[in-house]
Amino acid sequence: MNELSPPGMLFSYLRAFLGTRIAALRESDDRGASAVELAVITAVLVALAVLILGIIVTFAKKQGDNITNTNVPAVPANGNN
Repeated sequence: MNELSPPGMLFSYLRAFLGTRIAALRESDDRGASAVELAVITAVLVALAVLILGIIVTFAKKQGDNITNTNVPAVPANGNN
């Protein structure tokens, strides 16, 4: 592949960019979030999911009750209006 062609330049740039990012990560002592932080974030996301699920179930039950409580008009016995 020609290094001066657009795909070649893109790959060269990406290789250089990722190389500098990886080198910076290797030098840093901070490796990211701890297990406690991840557990708290997960607990918050689970609580939000349960809350949203409760809202959806409540809405669906109300809509179902509205459907079953409707009155359907009776059809005349002779079939005419």
